[in-house]
Amino acid sequence: MNKKHILIVTSEFPPQPGGIGNHALHLALNLSNQGYQVSVIADQREGDHREELAFDQDLPVRVTRIALKRHRLWMYVDRIVKTIQGFKQAEIIIATGKFSLWSVAFCSLFYKRETLAVIHGTEVNFKTPWLRQSIAMSLKRFDTLVAVSNYTKSLMGHIQKEVVVIPNGIDLSQWQTEGILKATLQGYPVLTTVGRVSTRKGQLQVIKLLPALKQRFPDLHYHCVGIPTEADACRAQAKALGVADQVTFHGAVPESSLKSLLLATDVFVMLSTESETGDVEGFGIAILEANALGIPAIGAKGCGIEDAISNYKSGIVINPKENLEIVEAIDTILNNMDSYKTKTLEWASSFSWNKIILDYLKLFK
Repeated sequence: MNKKHILIVTSEFPPQPGGIGNHALHLALNLSNQGYQVSVIADQREGDHREELAFDQDLPVRVTRIALKRHRLWMYVDRIVKTIQGFKQAEIIIATGKFSLWSVAFCSLFYKRETLAVIHGTEVNFKTPWLRQSIAMSLKRFDTLVAVSNYTKSLMGHIQKEVVVIPNGIDLSQWQTEGILKATLQGYPVLTTVGRVSTRKGQLQVIKLLPALKQRFPDLHYHCVGIPTEADACRAQAKALGVADQVTFHGAVPESSLKSLLLATDVFVMLSTESETGDVEGFGIAILEANALGIPAIGAKGCGIEDAISNYKSGIVINPKENLEIVEAIDTILNNMDSYKTKTLEWASSFSWNKIILDYLKLFK
């Protein structure tokens, strides 16, 4: 008997970067591998659309993109129309990302389908009251709520519905190092953060700690890999603190170059912080990707990163504003590197999508 048709409605989707999109892609691929018919509705995120079209054509799932329009209102209308069309064809609807939660909740008023919402963090942490309330009302219409971390679940107390925690997964086959040469990076130890340079990813917080780190590790160098959205503010802070020569911004790089840079890294660092609008780190998949290459991590307490690190095994979680804690964490890892490298590989393998998808399958009726 053929398995059910699943529609995934997502606000992000590759090839453009983004954790929500990465999650949606692998959820779609793994459901397809389980024999489900899978369709995806996602926003177009690039102007000429050529890279996205080429990417979509190579997938075993059908992707419908919401075309970019000059007036955002027409994109919202288009999203609703295409979601309604998808409702008519699918038996299970999965929503991931803020706009998707709204559109799927709205369409569920007219069509009875099994619905599941994946919550990453920021969607349930808005500071604007009407945004917060509109998401809460939308989530009440879903049959099943999934949070990607215990931290995200902790933000959902006001929803008053059962929440299942299923962490983000990693495709281990994409993080093999055969044929990848280790890059040559300045400094020892080499600290690296991968992700859009922004408040949430915490590069600025690491830079603020560099003067203290410099006293203990005079040759230390911090490498930032990712779209340089707020790089200017980070450069200004580094200059003001007298550590500009210990920071390098690499910008966005291809996957092969990313692996080369990570292989040259001693410690992966992600000291994520909450933005003024409530944008938070719901999990921290980049940590597991580094772990899959044998790179231990230091991450911030008080966010989803705590679920992505096995403390004192795959890395160490710290108070991101305490100078002494990060100094001690780096010391601990460097002095026990062989043990950390072994345990990071074991930890990353426990988040394989081959295992994570089984938790999703248990939720379907």
